[in-house]
Amino acid sequence: MTSDSVLALFRHRGALLEGHFVLSSGLHSGGYLQCALVLQHPNDAEALGTALAAKVKAAGYKVDVVLSPAMGGLIIGHEVGRGLGVRAIFAERVDGTLTLRRGFRIDPGEHVLIVEDVVTTGKSTLETVAVAEHAGATVVAAASIINRGGGDEMNVPYVSLAEARFPTYPPDALPDHLRGVPVIKPGSRPGQK
Repeated sequence: MTSDSVLALFRHRGALLEGHFVLSSGLHSGGYLQCALVLQHPNDAEALGTALAAKVKAAGYKVDVVLSPAMGGLIIGHEVGRGLGVRAIFAERVDGTLTLRRGFRIDPGEHVLIVEDVVTTGKSTLETVAVAEHAGATVVAAASIINRGGGDEMNVPYVSLAEARFPTYPPDALPDHLRGVPVIKPGSRPGQK
C-alpha cells in the first residue's frame, strides 16, 4: 500500500475533511483525517492493519504486544496485532491520564509497538510510550496509518503508511481563511465531541 493509495482510500470514504477543526492538541487546522470513516469498513481496516504490520516486520522490530491509546488507536491497533500475530491492548484515560485498565497488563521486558491512527503532534503516542515504559516494557517503535508531522518528533523509531501535512495554528494566530468558519471538534480527548 503506497502513501497515495492510502490517501485515495481516505478520499473515497469521505474521511479527508476540509473546514475548521480543533485538533486534540488544541491547535486549529483547515484539514482533518477522520480515520473512523475508513476503519468502520472491516476490509479497509484489515488492509491497513496488514500493510502497517508488514512495514513493521520489514523494519525488523521484534514485537510481543501492540499497545494503542483509546479511542483512535483501538481498531488499527487490533488489526496490526492480528497482522503480527500478537496481543493488541489499549490504554485509556482515567482522570486525564492514560493507563491500562480492564485487566490489561504488560510484563516487564516485553517488546511493545505503539499503534495509532493519526499522529499530529505525537503527544498521545508519547503518553502511550510512558504507559509501556512504566510497566517495565521496551518500546521498540511507534506506527500509524497517517503521519501529520508529529512522527518527526518521536523519541522512538516511527513508521507510517502515509503522510498528510495540513498547516496547524494556535487559537490566537488563526489565518484569515479560518476566521468565521464554524469550528468542529472531532477529537477523542475529554471535552471534545
